Amino acid sequence: MAYFDSSCHCSSERRQNSILYSILKNDSQSAQLGNQPRTPRLALSMRACACGSKRKVSLRSPQTTCKAASAVLVKTLKFVKNVPCFRELPVDDQHTLVRSSWAPLLVLGMAQDRIDFETSETQEPSMLQRILTSGQDKQDNQSNNGGVALTDVQGIKMFLRKCWGLDISTKEYAYLKGAILFNPDIAGLQCQHYIQALQSEANQALNEYVKMIHRGDSARFAKLFLALSMLRSINANVVAGLFFKPVIGAVNMEELLLEMFYGK
Repeated sequence: MAYFDSSCHCSSERRQNSILYSILKNDSQSAQLGNQPRTPRLALSMRACACGSKRKVSLRSPQTTCKAASAVLVKTLKFVKNVPCFRELPVDDQHTLVRSSWAPLLVLGMAQDRIDFETSETQEPSMLQRILTSGQDKQDNQSNNGGVALTDVQGIKMFLRKCWGLDISTKEYAYLKGAILFNPDIAGLQCQHYIQALQSEANQALNEYVKMIHRGDSARFAKLFLALSMLRSINANVVAGLFFKPVIGAVNMEELLLEMFYGK
């Protein structure tokens, strides 16, 4: 059961609607709008490559994919903002949780909306190219070069394929979002014990739901928990570099999130 830390500045009374009801109510509404089934097509081989950390890839259709990812980000932040348990937290804790969880929540939302993407390998510029382009605008250069490591993209695509293979339901996605959002392991949280209780509540609710709906699949909860561990390993800088930098440049994601979430 969720409880408050004695040093926490949150309200001492729990909302009548628990996190379980709040997450399900808000997420089911957005799911009706954005859940059009699509057939995922993986463009990259999922086999691990020894040189994958050195090879760089970028989106084949950056405009289309960035637009889709941006729509998922807006939907995700709206979902988070509408959870009463989240709104009870101090503003500093809200900011910390959003900053920590936006990337895995975005990828989780892409899995739920079945948003796939294709990449192509980027070539490192030769020494002559570097000399010839040294006078160009830095921002122009940053938006056209580099890409992200192939292994990082493979990790994202493996997670997406894992979710699609499990055929995760709307309610399961909602509980997974709660487990990701309420992360008590972040340093500096004022309401750490309360946030830990909320995460435990989300995990317990997921387990109970799986036992009730998937009685013939005793390993399903473990599979979902494994998917969570894969999701937590995804780097926020990789997500920003892959889905946003090709179109909007080297933007400060923290400032963007603050503007989108708090209207600053």
